Amino acid sequence: MKHEDFNFRQHGFVGHLAEPDGGSDRAVIVIMGGEQSLLPGIKFAERFADYGITGLAVSLFGAEGLPDAPNQIPLDMFIPAAAYLRNTKHIEHISVYGQSMGSIFAVLAAQYIGGMENLIMVSPTHVPFEGTLKDKKTMTGHSVAVWHGADIPFVKADFSSVKAGKYQKHPAVSHKVTGMWAAYYKAYQNQETVQKASLQIEQTDARVLLIAGQEDEAWPAAYSVRTIEQQLRAKGYQKDIKTVLFPHGSHLTGLMPNREREKKLYRMIPLIGLLYRTFGRYKKENLAYFAQSEKAIIDWVKC
Repeated sequence: MKHEDFNFRQHGFVGHLAEPDGGSDRAVIVIMGGEQSLLPGIKFAERFADYGITGLAVSLFGAEGLPDAPNQIPLDMFIPAAAYLRNTKHIEHISVYGQSMGSIFAVLAAQYIGGMENLIMVSPTHVPFEGTLKDKKTMTGHSVAVWHGADIPFVKADFSSVKAGKYQKHPAVSHKVTGMWAAYYKAYQNQETVQKASLQIEQTDARVLLIAGQEDEAWPAAYSVRTIEQQLRAKGYQKDIKTVLFPHGSHLTGLMPNREREKKLYRMIPLIGLLYRTFGRYKKENLAYFAQSEKAIIDWVKC
């Protein structure tokens, strides 16, 4: 497996590439989150490379040249990232994979830059949100994403009356959720704002794979999956659409790093279970969901 690193000053984006030794005619742009994420994007890029697919993980914040927090992240940086794969690596078939907040940027990259054959959204949201400062509490009044310097329409979630990480019961679901989940769910009920900010997935012209856990504790990902599918079907979207909803699935689902190579990371899973209670409660099921979603994702990219 070959690796390359990219910095903003020289390349126009921050990223890490994993390429199969024999090269590939397919690539996936992987969008997870910040440069110092608990689950680094490069590990997911390497997992695609295990299957003979070049993976390019693009960081959203936390590196030189990028915002230091999820606020006004420039979509423009996906232009040179996609161009590198197409023009330098001569890869014709490009997909984009976004997990959690990365799902927002996966859609926007496919919509604004174009040329993505497959759009894969894991634990997604159907609207962009307001940006936050590095403390993850202070809202900025701007969108999490910008295109040519202008804010992408967004929805505000009110965190002032909730404790983001505290678990609570909610009348909309049977499992306990975090205060963050409750704030996002409340934001989704503002139909006027949501309609203005909804991601225009039909403009991506990509095959769409949607994956979520029905007991997501961080935000209402299953709600977003159903909403996205309903909107696409109502608009007569002509490309393939597939949804995968895991009954006891957590926010932490989708493709995971190579288990044999990343033994240290997998030893941290019990700690992850403390943060994501659904995962901790249904650990066996969620580990099985990893394998099931990985197969669905790889099959989707290779189709």
